[in-house]
Amino acid sequence: MGAETSSNSENGGGGGGTTANNETQVVLNVYDLTPLNKYTVWFGFGIFHSGIEVHGMEYGFGAHDFPISGVFEVEPKTCPGFSFKRSISLGHINMPPSEFRTFVETMASEYHGNTYHLISKNCNHFTDDIAWRLTGKHIPGWVNRLARLGALCSCLLPESLQVTTVKQLPEYHTEEDGTESSSTATHESAAESDEDQDKGLLSPSAGNSDVTFIKERSKGDIILPSGN
Repeated sequence: MGAETSSNSENGGGGGGTTANNETQVVLNVYDLTPLNKYTVWFGFGIFHSGIEVHGMEYGFGAHDFPISGVFEVEPKTCPGFSFKRSISLGHINMPPSEFRTFVETMASEYHGNTYHLISKNCNHFTDDIAWRLTGKHIPGWVNRLARLGALCSCLLPESLQVTTVKQLPEYHTEEDGTESSSTATHESAAESDEDQDKGLLSPSAGNSDVTFIKERSKGDIILPSGN
């Protein structure tokens, strides 16, 4: 959420590929949330969604009404409801896929769907946090600039933009490798008339089979990522 000021030299050549010794690229995939970005970028801001691609999957953070994981995974560059803009390489890490899975499940315990806030804890805060923990680098400032500006003048923003969630409940299931994840299911309150159009900006489309929520890991199982 911010205006693009970085040069094209930041572009990653494509997706979080894996090489020998469990080395994998860490890639930031940025999406436009609104066609208005093509105009607002000239004024120094825009509205963006971002996800982190590691080991061939992309991870993001979205809103729902429940105190459980809001972290989800999708195929890279295909997050539903958003328009893919560009990829930015953030570096490489040497971490086995199983260790990274434990890492992201642990992070999911810190990012519950009902804690999502457009200004103070959005999808770009999540990608910045995970990028910093993995690579020691932050995401480009323009990606989340609108949130930083909003934090300075949140009293001027409509309540619907300050705090909004969507009515969906992640339903967990066990994958073939024994790990647990979830697809999205519509909660019985979804029929309520308060589903505003801007909710689509905060979370991937409810009920989309391509979105899989990550089951959070107990904080007692927290591990630190391997050295870069």
